[in-house]
This record gives sequence, C-alpha cells and structure tokens, in this order.
Amino acid sequence: MTLNSKLVAIMLSLLVIAVTTLFFLNQYSQNELVREIQDSSTVVSKAIQMSIQDLTSEYESDSSRLTDYMKEARVKGVNEINIISNEGEIIDSSDPAKIGKKKELKKLVTGLRASPGTKGGSGSVRPYNLVVPVIVGDEHLGYVQINLLLDNIRTIQHENLVNRVVATSLVFFFGITLTIFLAKRYTSPINNLADGVRRVADGDLSVTFPVQSKDEIGELGHNFNEMVAKLRERESLEKRLYEAEHLSKVGQLASGIAHEIRNPLNYISLAIDHLKSEFLAACPGRQDQFIPLADKIKEEVRRANYMVVNFMNYGRPLKLRITELSYRELIEKALPVLHDKLTEQRVTVTTELAPDLPPMRADGEMLRNCIFNFVTNAAQAMPNGGTVTLGATFDPRKDAFLLTFADQGSGIREEDIAKIFQPWFTTKEAGIGLGLAITERIVREHGGEIRVTSGNGIGTTFTVVLPARPKESE
Repeated sequence: MTLNSKLVAIMLSLLVIAVTTLFFLNQYSQNELVREIQDSSTVVSKAIQMSIQDLTSEYESDSSRLTDYMKEARVKGVNEINIISNEGEIIDSSDPAKIGKKKELKKLVTGLRASPGTKGGSGSVRPYNLVVPVIVGDEHLGYVQINLLLDNIRTIQHENLVNRVVATSLVFFFGITLTIFLAKRYTSPINNLADGVRRVADGDLSVTFPVQSKDEIGELGHNFNEMVAKLRERESLEKRLYEAEHLSKVGQLASGIAHEIRNPLNYISLAIDHLKSEFLAACPGRQDQFIPLADKIKEEVRRANYMVVNFMNYGRPLKLRITELSYRELIEKALPVLHDKLTEQRVTVTTELAPDLPPMRADGEMLRNCIFNFVTNAAQAMPNGGTVTLGATFDPRKDAFLLTFADQGSGIREEDIAKIFQPWFTTKEAGIGLGLAITERIVREHGGEIRVTSGNGIGTTFTVVLPARPKESE
C-alpha cells in the first residue's frame, strides 16, 4: 500500500469513527430525552386527571392527595400544581397556603410559557407554567396550572453536548496521536536515508538501507540500495582499471629489467661451464667436491633464468609441457636446492606421501617452481624455525591429486586471504608479491585450484587440487 493510500485510509477511518460515535451518542441522547418527556407527560397527565376529579367532585377536594402526589411528581420536575375554578379561585393546590386565593383569569395563558420574573432553585433553569383548560363535554370546568422545572430535559441536552464534545475530542486526540506516530515512523526512515546519502557522499559505500515496507519509503530505500551497489561496482571497476594500468606500467618496467638480468645470467652460466672444465683439468683429484657445487650453481642460474622468463611472460598465456612424472622424485630433486637456505633458517621439511601415489601428468618444471614458492613462503612465515610438511594423496572419486603444504607459522590474517594470490601483494619486507600469483596461475592452467586454511597460531595449509588428466596446451 502506498503512503498516499495509507493517509487517505487513516483520514477515512477517523471520519467513520467520528460519525459513528456521534451517531450513537445522538441516538442515546434522543432515547433518553424521549423517555424523560414520556415520564414528564405521564406525570402531567396524572395531575390533569386528578384536577378533573377535583373539579367534577361534589365533595370538598382532599388536598393531602395532591400533596402526596407531589412527592412523586417533583422528581420529574413538577414544582407546583394548582386547580383553578372558572371564577379564578384556587380550589386545590400542592401548596395548601394557596387554597382559596384568587387568580386573574386574564393573565392565565393556556399552553406552556416561561414563568415571568421567577427563577428556579439553586442551579436550576427558569420554571415554566403549563395552563391546561379542563373541559368535560361542552362544559368548561376550570383550569389546571402546573409549574414545571425542565431540569431533567436540560440536563440530558447538556450531557449530550458534553458527550459529543468529549467524543469528538477523543477522536481528534486519537487522530493526532496516530499522526504523530506515523510522522515519527515515516520521518525516521527518511532521516536515516538522508544520513545514508550524506555518508555515501562522503565516500562510505558500505551503507545499506533496510527495506521494511512496500510503500514509497520502501521503494526509495530499494532504489538507494541499487544506487549504492552500482557505485560500489563502479568503484571496484575503477580500482581494477587503476591496478591494471599500474600493473601494465610496472610490468613494462619489470620486463625491461628482467631482460637486462638475463644477459648476466647467461654469462654466469657460460662462466660456470668454463670454470668447470678448467678446474677439472687443473685439479682432477678434487672433482668430487667441485662438480656438485658447480652443478648446484648451474641449477640455480637456470632456475633464476626460468623465473625471469615467467616474470616476463606473466601477462601472456602459459605454454604447458605436459609429461608423465613422479611427484616423489620431483620433490627429491627440488628440496636439495633449498637445503642450505632452509638449514640457515632452521626449517625442516618432512614429507607425507601416499605409498601408492600413481604417476601424474603435469609440467614438471612449472610444478617444481610451485613447490619452491610454497616452501619458500612457509619458511618465511616461520622466522624462528619450524617444520614444513609436504603431503600428497590421490582421490579416485574426484580423479585428482591433493598436494598439501603446511607450515607452523603465525598464519594469514582473514582479510588478507582473498588477496594473497593477487600480483604485487605481499606482507613481507622482501619480495615483490609474484610468487603465489604465478603459482596460482600455473595450477589454474593445469585445470586445478588452490585452497587455503589458516588460523592465528596454528599455521597455514595450502591444498593444491590437480586433475589426473590436465588439458594440455597446444
């Protein structure tokens, strides 16, 4: 229901309540007034009947009978009853002192008239004289003068007026109260909405207006939420465009630097080959010590060159060289390269590989790069040393390998988990934030995914899910 419809319904409801209340009050007042008039008429009729009996009686009237009747009649507003003959003599009266006195017939006006120059008792209205001629057949016998105080009728009318005023006041009071309630109910959401607009104008796009109705306020709140959602999308898009532009510039600069790095790496590789051949010729007895050291240097140069190539090609599609390999042998070849560095950091690497682990199909060079990145990050997360656990199992139901890398570090903050695979994001003083980004991309190109579980004080576990049959690159 719209706000306009609600206001119209409220006004109509108040009008119906007011009219209905006044109608019932008026009916009640009319019934009371009719009842009072009927009672007064009955009293007057009985007084007239008694007067006829006194006028037609051959015997002297009994004044006590009229006096006794006045006890009942006075309750209904009858103040005095006088029975007057045709000669103007009061032959009977509710006031015995007036019996025998004379009345001027010329001044007797038949009907109901206000009594001139007199007032009723304390708090009463002005008395009225009711003069009724007594005629039996064609004979005029006299008059009946009844002095009436119409207090009861006036009281009923006054009560009716008071009741109407009170009822009308209550209806209006209820209407005002309802109006104030509705005003607060509808102005409060509007104020909250205005406050939300100010916050959005100040740059806070986390504002959400709760929609609790389907009227104009609810529609306005719904439109406000849609506007804020679009502003958030726009802000997110602007941030992504800025990051893309920033990454593009950094990538161009880094690509140039990486290209310059490859030249000395190639020279070092050639120099190692030359030193190896010269040293073997000069010191043939020490080749057992020199050859492994030279091979490790050669391997590190090759790995560094491979990382530079990946860094230069980060924005380009990866070219996977899928071969069948043993994950156990891949780890046995990769860990010795990191042995000296891990020993210096007091980090121990343990493996928990399933004994029946089948061969996998993957790009061995890229997968080894992923292992290097995971182990290096795990070691950096444990500055005081610890244990890195490498696990591997095969899930035949999912037809996939589950490779785990667990450390005993301080864990990753919850708000940073969604960012760790973004390029250039890092929480370390040393590093450019590309290790996990490249790793995630390699796993994704294999058709797999990386899951992260981390907690404060319990370390971090990366789980790599690799399909048994990855899609090979063309």
